[in-house]
Amino acid sequence: MAYSSLHDCILDLEKHGHLVRVKEEVDPNLEMAAIHLRVFEKKGPAIFFEKIKGCEFKAVSNLFGTPERSRFLFRDTLESVKNISKLKDNPLLALRQPGLAFKARMAVPKKSSSSPVLWKEITIDKLPQIKCWTDDGGPFITLPQVYSEDPDHPGVMHSNLGMYRIQLNGNDYIPNKEIGLHYQLHRGIGVHQSKAVAQGKPLKVSIFVGGPPAHSFSAVMPLPEGMSELTFAGVLGGRRFRYSYIDGYCISSDADFVITGDIFPGENKPEGPFGDHLGYYSMKHDFPVMHVHKVWQKQDAIWPFTVVGRPPQEDTAFGALIHEIAGDILSKEIPGLHEVNAVDAAGVHPLLLAIGSERYTPYIKERKPQEILTIANHILGFGQMSLAKFLFICAKEDAPDLSTYRIEDYFRHMLERADWSTDLHFQTRTTIDTLDYSGTDINSGSKVVIAAAGEKRRELCTSLPALSLPDHCRNPRLVMPGVMAISGNPFGDENNTHRELATLSSSLNDQMRLVDGIPLIILCDDSDFVSASLNNFLWVTFTRSNPSHDIHGVNHFIEHKHWGCLGPLIIDARIKPHHAPPLLKDPEIEKRVDTLGEKGASLFGII
Repeated sequence: MAYSSLHDCILDLEKHGHLVRVKEEVDPNLEMAAIHLRVFEKKGPAIFFEKIKGCEFKAVSNLFGTPERSRFLFRDTLESVKNISKLKDNPLLALRQPGLAFKARMAVPKKSSSSPVLWKEITIDKLPQIKCWTDDGGPFITLPQVYSEDPDHPGVMHSNLGMYRIQLNGNDYIPNKEIGLHYQLHRGIGVHQSKAVAQGKPLKVSIFVGGPPAHSFSAVMPLPEGMSELTFAGVLGGRRFRYSYIDGYCISSDADFVITGDIFPGENKPEGPFGDHLGYYSMKHDFPVMHVHKVWQKQDAIWPFTVVGRPPQEDTAFGALIHEIAGDILSKEIPGLHEVNAVDAAGVHPLLLAIGSERYTPYIKERKPQEILTIANHILGFGQMSLAKFLFICAKEDAPDLSTYRIEDYFRHMLERADWSTDLHFQTRTTIDTLDYSGTDINSGSKVVIAAAGEKRRELCTSLPALSLPDHCRNPRLVMPGVMAISGNPFGDENNTHRELATLSSSLNDQMRLVDGIPLIILCDDSDFVSASLNNFLWVTFTRSNPSHDIHGVNHFIEHKHWGCLGPLIIDARIKPHHAPPLLKDPEIEKRVDTLGEKGASLFGII
């Protein structure tokens, strides 16, 4: 659907039963976010907030809340976008289907001949001040389109449009004059800022909020190097991205709001905390501060927002649509790779599951990981995949029908084959996701590749044997075949932790026959919680552990700098003192949300 505005999109969603109006006055401080989360949990519609306390604007959220609704938004263009994405991999396709190349060319951004449709200049404090979680450092823009241009090659065709959260006030920001711009490793705006710093000049930045939904989606789409997000927005939206310039800043003609400003070399201020997509707070750190030049609003402007937290959330639907459009980008780029899944339930970056070919020595009867290790190194050198902590990879030849998206089947396959004496490959003191606090410092942690190939080595336990465990290890629970969770004491100092793990390892070593079918043990704070669902296991295990520090093993050894173990692998997934706190809902706010679900209220029958 070629929407010309966010308003058009909202009317279309409402016409087709994909939107609900909240007519009651709602508070931007925690309540709007809580409403969004509740409706999302129920797989409910998009939400249009008609009355925001202390604000003249209306707002909308949950636009992309389900894959079905995301497809509906782009129902007239989605297949064309998928076909155009094939041109990069097969340029000859353009000769056989010239219409595809024509559509791609027609999507180039269009400079408006007249002034933009923005009609009024306002200040930051007039914007909806939406705070999502109790300990957030202030209100944030959660669906921004942050625009910057290459200082060496100005212009829209050398621009970057990214979704980097924006803190509107709080901390040390000067009200209405400064806002916080948070971006992480491997982000396009970082390249632009580096070039501006080298020139000794400020980087001009425009923040677009709203406009056609294709604009927001394009800001999160991982595009190939050199492809403009504005061009992609035109293809996906069925309408060219319209823009103009005011005071040297690019202005989206279709946005509902635009904030323009400058990032000066070396100017940072504390940003955060912010409840983030791993399910924890990202804490206060220094990030670039943007000096506000002007804030513009369109007539009848609507403020779109989302809420992130422990997955799945609305950004999960973003990921599903990205995968549908792009296919498996990595498998096209990396020879021998068939599939990779950045596991959403584990926060995306902490855990990758992959399947590759093992073809190096087909003439040798005994098979072991060789080519899949090469593939693993390639994955960890590819863009944001380099932020992963745990990468499991197996050989397609061992199970041609296996999929990384059938996660429990995948773990069963790996645990039946893994040899912990040879199949663990560590990288210590390296980069991990900025939002992951399991490591040793911001952006710093470790990685492990777990590669398995060949015949089954063991049968996995489907019920727990009668084990004798030390007093500090309680309540053993079977998570899935071959995986046991144990509740431990709260994590203490390092020396005490080593003693506890040594005692546990010694105890299990004496019962090796009983634990042969349990190759993976999770030491956690609450084994009932971890074993209650697959998502709980994935979230706790891979967000609360740093491979170099938290992987242990029964009868472990170091040989020629290679670490391995002869018995079960133990992952210490307890909460550590340096971890960020998890996100918790406010009970009083939840009670207020309950009233909206009562008979006669706006969300009756939805929540």
